[in-house]
Amino acid sequence: MLRYSLMRLGLFAACFLVIWGLVYVHVLPAGLGDSNLLWVMLLALVISAPLSFVVLRGLREQASVQVSTRVERTRANLAASAAQEDEADDASRAATGS
Repeated sequence: MLRYSLMRLGLFAACFLVIWGLVYVHVLPAGLGDSNLLWVMLLALVISAPLSFVVLRGLREQASVQVSTRVERTRANLAASAAQEDEADDASRAATGS
């Protein structure tokens, strides 16, 4: 999961640098007034999102499997804990005769 996040951040940074360079050499228009940084960041986000969807597909699937495995393990642990609580409650009721 960390690897996917770092790769996604790296792809965003690469897009940011490329777009910044294109704005610097006036291939792309600059933002209005002081909004140039915001313009470059927004454009980098818009471009890096679909790129990461295609380029990082394998890493995203691996991260999804890891998250799914953790969720299933947590569910199993919660179910086991609930079963232990039910058994303890049943034993307590049987001992007191209620």
